[in-house]
Amino acid sequence: MARRYPQLSDEHIEFIAHQKLYFVGTAANGGTVNVSPKGYDSLKIISPNKIVWLNFTGSGNETAAHLAENGRMTIMFCAFDGNPKILRLYGTARAIHPHDTEWDELASLFELQEGARQYVEFEIELVQTSCGFGVPFYEFQEERDNMDKWINAKGEQGIKDYWRDKNQVSLDGLATHILEDEKEF
Repeated sequence: MARRYPQLSDEHIEFIAHQKLYFVGTAANGGTVNVSPKGYDSLKIISPNKIVWLNFTGSGNETAAHLAENGRMTIMFCAFDGNPKILRLYGTARAIHPHDTEWDELASLFELQEGARQYVEFEIELVQTSCGFGVPFYEFQEERDNMDKWINAKGEQGIKDYWRDKNQVSLDGLATHILEDEKEF
């Protein structure tokens, strides 16, 4: 039942726009595999083969470490209402940090977010759809406000301190490159 496509179609783009939740998967060459749920208005389709998504400050930073090592990434969307469908995007990506020259250009795609940690530029190599018959129905209620409260309580310097203390190294000890001065790592 799965179908493959070389790029996003208008139908795929419309499906993605309807989703409130998506999942990002990455893996180091060895060690852990990471799957992270993503929400908010954090994903922008640039072209049929390019997506940029905003990675907020969080408890870990596995995605950035894995991308620095090998660039492999999968993004998955599931229909939780309406007709069943799973849409997977396979490709390569790179993390852009606040100290990178592309930061301001990518930041202009999104509403200002104090907790922005990286933008991830994703080049789609393969699009695959599958049935999604096993995915249950869920109803979206609203976005949580916990992140906004946490970020506001930390403040700009508190977020940078958090990156220094909690976001520089993956579970497997790989560098995330979140700080410009790697000597701090």
